[in-house]
Amino acid sequence: MTRVLYRGGRVFTADPQDPWTDAVAVEDGVVVAVGATARAMDADRTVDLAGGLALPGFTDAHTHLLMMGAALGQVPLTEARSLEAIQAALRDARAADPDATVLRGRGWLFDSVPDRRPTAAMIDAVVADVPVYLDANDYHSCWVNSAALAELGITRDTPDPAGGAISRDADGEPDGLLIETAAVQYAWGQRDAAMTDDERDAAVDRVLDAYGRAGVTGVVDMAFDEHGLAAFDRAAERHGGLPLHVAAHWLLENTGDRERNLAQLDRVVELARRPAPQAVRVVGIKLIIDGVIDACTAAMGAPYADGSNAEPIWPLADLGPVVAAADAAGLQIAMHAIGDAASDSALTAIEQAIAANGDIARRHRIEHLEYAAPGTAERMARLGVTASMQPVHADPAIFANWAAMLGDERVERAFPWPEYEEAGTLLAFSTDAPTAPYEALANMYVATTRASALNRSVPAVHPQHALSLAAALGHATRDAAASVGDGEWRGRIAPGFAADIVVLDRDPSSSADPASLLAARVVTTLVGGRPVYAAEPVA
Repeated sequence: MTRVLYRGGRVFTADPQDPWTDAVAVEDGVVVAVGATARAMDADRTVDLAGGLALPGFTDAHTHLLMMGAALGQVPLTEARSLEAIQAALRDARAADPDATVLRGRGWLFDSVPDRRPTAAMIDAVVADVPVYLDANDYHSCWVNSAALAELGITRDTPDPAGGAISRDADGEPDGLLIETAAVQYAWGQRDAAMTDDERDAAVDRVLDAYGRAGVTGVVDMAFDEHGLAAFDRAAERHGGLPLHVAAHWLLENTGDRERNLAQLDRVVELARRPAPQAVRVVGIKLIIDGVIDACTAAMGAPYADGSNAEPIWPLADLGPVVAAADAAGLQIAMHAIGDAASDSALTAIEQAIAANGDIARRHRIEHLEYAAPGTAERMARLGVTASMQPVHADPAIFANWAAMLGDERVERAFPWPEYEEAGTLLAFSTDAPTAPYEALANMYVATTRASALNRSVPAVHPQHALSLAAALGHATRDAAASVGDGEWRGRIAPGFAADIVVLDRDPSSSADPASLLAARVVTTLVGGRPVYAAEPVA
């Protein structure tokens, strides 16, 4: 047995009663002592924190692993804040790889496009010879060129799928934007069919490397499928296990048919009952109830500024039976609900399931909650439902379009994290990568300042909703692990807990400048006491 003592800096334990100490002892992958008890122990090796900070590994409680890995190899467009900048990025990417048979990009923002209406012609002007697929920053729309429309076989006669739309010009011709389920069925369907196992393996390896560098030791995937399962099983074989804990929710599609919807649960139940250990632990299902505010596809209780509103992708009549059946089977249910009408429907479905199935162990979740009606947090607390939220989605650099779509007093209650704390709701933080940057420290910066990690020149928005550093770190470590039932053995630095520990090169808690979070660098990431990332020394 080898005992390692970490001292010489500060330690965030994530214990709400005693969050800060100055030492931690690790033995055989487990924390054995903290504070004075740890310092008094004999150690085989001592690691000097050099004034830095040790904290529990972050858990990204809502992410999309294969999509993130693929996105890391695509043309980044979030910082291209005009059509000309987007076109320049595409032109440069095409010139850099003239033999490519497809061009994929990600992260564009609606307010970077004239009239917030992207068209195929805008892409055709710079890249017309190969299909181009550009996922929006929220991954609820895909902007394509004419070659991609042809590849997908989309014509004026192609019907809109349930829960989605093919944008069309005044003459009824598809004009290059695929919205919600149209993006999933056509653009993502083509992507999944064309992607090879070698490409998926490369995407997985990019994700594992990126998360190790970011200090992330656990993830919760929110759109898992057979491709992801096979890819992560292969990765576990290649690497002798995965360097992070992976829990997954299987994505279910609303077919509009009750029996077909329920039949999708069979495979999830089978996977959830696999004997441990497994590379990936399938814990439940994911249901996308509505869209996003930026594209006016989130289901709202009152209309958008332009008078429109959106129907849910999973109406309650379809949602209720699936939620009740999944609840009865012991699956965790994660529901994407951005608009207040969607979160109300999600909670109603859970209430119906509780009435049908009685007093059984359950910990369901609602994802995003970007605008929820007053009283929602209290209702969730009563039902034991986790609020899964993403501070980086509140980054002021991308907030203007969100606010403009609502255009009324609802904007003041955007992403109100303190409401959930005050109600006693379990609040789990995450990034929803690749819809936002995956870096954990940038996420904490937005959470503690409501300022922009993307563009420091943009002023903070709604600073009254910012949290303390200890609170934000707790939601991103302790509570994120607890959100998938792991709160008794990881997510804290406490005796008996897994030694999933991240060491930073500085202690942001000791600085008066919140930007120290952005300057901080991950030095070491440990999973079960084993180093999975070590930074190169700075020259």
